[in-house]
Amino acid sequence: MNELELKYGCNPNQKPAKIMMEDGSDLPLTILNGKPGYINFLDALNSWQLVKELKEATGKKCVASFKHVSPAGVALEKPLSDIERQIYFVDKDYEVSDIASAYIRARGTDRLSSYGDWVALSDTCDESLANYLKLEVSDGIIAPDYTKEALEILSKKKNGNYNIVQIDKDYKCKPEEKKDVFGITFVQGHNDLLIDENILNNIVTKNKELSLEAKHDMILSLITLKYTQSNSVCYVKDGQAIGVGAGQQSRIHCTRLAGNKADIWFLRQHPKVLSLPFKKELKRVDRDNVIDIYISDEYEDVLSDENWNNYFTTKPEILTKQEKKEWISKQEGLTVGSDAFFPFGDNVERARKSGAKYIVEPGGSIRDDNVIETADKYDMVMAFTGIRLFHH
Repeated sequence: MNELELKYGCNPNQKPAKIMMEDGSDLPLTILNGKPGYINFLDALNSWQLVKELKEATGKKCVASFKHVSPAGVALEKPLSDIERQIYFVDKDYEVSDIASAYIRARGTDRLSSYGDWVALSDTCDESLANYLKLEVSDGIIAPDYTKEALEILSKKKNGNYNIVQIDKDYKCKPEEKKDVFGITFVQGHNDLLIDENILNNIVTKNKELSLEAKHDMILSLITLKYTQSNSVCYVKDGQAIGVGAGQQSRIHCTRLAGNKADIWFLRQHPKVLSLPFKKELKRVDRDNVIDIYISDEYEDVLSDENWNNYFTTKPEILTKQEKKEWISKQEGLTVGSDAFFPFGDNVERARKSGAKYIVEPGGSIRDDNVIETADKYDMVMAFTGIRLFHH
């Protein structure tokens, strides 16, 4: 199949719409179920490139959860802790495969943003992942392969309309890509930049201790940023992107946005949050929303005398600002990546508040000395890659 007609483009008024191979060859993908749309395919093809490159760079299975052509979460495979099982709604006896652990962690990065996500897998989709995914609100999935059991489970999702795409894992795109804007064609080379440990050699801080795990987190942040709408900043911990700040005009706003998301991810593990007395009938999507509000400054929306009994069996205590500050201060060992240089040291200051220990960015600011000095003040490890990763 050389081309596929779509219902419409980005919006219902944008017709006609299709995807096609300009050279006359077959599309490197197969629709196994559903009818993916224009934005679905933008998410699918960007997210597939991300997980393919991340698997090649780390040797580990990985998954991305995409929304509106940017990742809400990305994660490598890793066994789940008891706390992770609780905050990601995984029963203690549920058998979690390697690829399923990667999706559960990727989805768990920012569960509100991943609502209605597009899922990309580096490896075969199995029954363990499919059984977890069937309970989540999601638009579709792309993977190189599916087990018979997984395909049967997912094909029943969304009343049989769940979008399932299989990608040719050996497909390589042309070295040149085109994009039309306002009738004018833009041409550029495909961003085939190889991101691996070799680009982390220029450590510019006094502290130069970089473990293999920290290198993997740096690589994860950079490959995530490569497929995130710019400007972008990404916070990573233990092979999981826990905060992605995308599409901001100001670098510091990216750093704050991603840092705030990382803080929320960590606050979900606070004892007060873990012990919230939810009503049994409250669905997980509603629990996600309630937790997000409970953690925020708008907590009265779920704790007021008029509202609390809609969600809880007993009224919870407030999670105070001081308690949140003290809890976040315990966070440590994070890696922060940036798709372009930090122009001022304030980005480092903000990253430190969320527990950053490692920073990777291109360098090249006229104030690099100030940025490095700020990192040295907190005994951070910072690598300059010399490579910008803008994505539009």
